[in-house]
Amino acid sequence: MAADGREIIVLTDLSLITCIVQRGAANGVVRAAMGAGAHGATVHYAEGSGMRERLGILGFAVEVEKEVVQIVVANEQSERIFEAMYLAGKLDTPGMGFIFMTPLEKGATFVPRQALDRIQNEEEL
Repeated sequence: MAADGREIIVLTDLSLITCIVQRGAANGVVRAAMGAGAHGATVHYAEGSGMRERLGILGFAVEVEKEVVQIVVANEQSERIFEAMYLAGKLDTPGMGFIFMTPLEKGATFVPRQALDRIQNEEEL
């Protein structure tokens, strides 16, 4: 309970999936993640450096402008969503991007009472 009496619902067993892709590819990555069970995403823009020079030697032109997709997911869904994002971003192609997953200690957001009751009932079974 917060100091002002409001209830804070703390979520555990979470992971943060971060996917860095070429500019214009984020929408497809987000759609794939949502199709695999994600509930939302944050997309922001960034500028990359370093790999452009190395890949240029091999004949690949890598854009410097990037899109970064971040999604918080339940651990039980993380592998499925991670794979869907990887495939949608075509990250098996040189220079297309990078994806990584980070465990989260805890998170908090609004959780509807109905969802809390359902979770509690499932735990009692």
